[in-house]
Amino acid sequence: MDNPQKNAEKLEKSHDDLANRIFFRLYQCANMLHKTGSRAVESLGLTTQQWAVLGALSRPESDGGVGVGELARYLMVSRQNLSGLVGRMERDGHVELVSDPADRRSRLVRMTREGARVWHDEAPELIRRFYDQALADFSVGDMAHMLHYLLKLLDNMQRLDKASGVGAESEADLDAGAENSKGK
Repeated sequence: MDNPQKNAEKLEKSHDDLANRIFFRLYQCANMLHKTGSRAVESLGLTTQQWAVLGALSRPESDGGVGVGELARYLMVSRQNLSGLVGRMERDGHVELVSDPADRRSRLVRMTREGARVWHDEAPELIRRFYDQALADFSVGDMAHMLHYLLKLLDNMQRLDKASGVGAESEADLDAGAENSKGK
């Protein structure tokens, strides 16, 4: 006769084992994305993080620049990570920090002409090649399912993050961080 207690323990262990494997594979994928993605665009002097910033700044709603806090929230990065990243990109001529016309105390991150040239003229072919190689043997259906599950997981993790209250930074804190990174 089946023991309901043992069956429940087996199911819980299976669940925990699967969860552990999923998150470990996500960790590995994130590391490999950074490694192989950065290699794909290194000839442009970019990393995957810089690639993401340029992508965020290339959106139509980002014309004229994006507030530092808004950009940090969109990319889901900390103020410290974004500040250092923007500072390096500013040094390399891909972005610039400008005063927000609506509030001179706030700073906007804006893609420069050089950044736009790199993003629109040079990066697309390299990025497309990387996508094709990384997603080899994935059908359109596979990609759609993966996107669905990643969005579902992201949604759950965003709820966890919001519930923790940790890392909630004000727009002014984020703007100040970007301003402080300017000299680096």
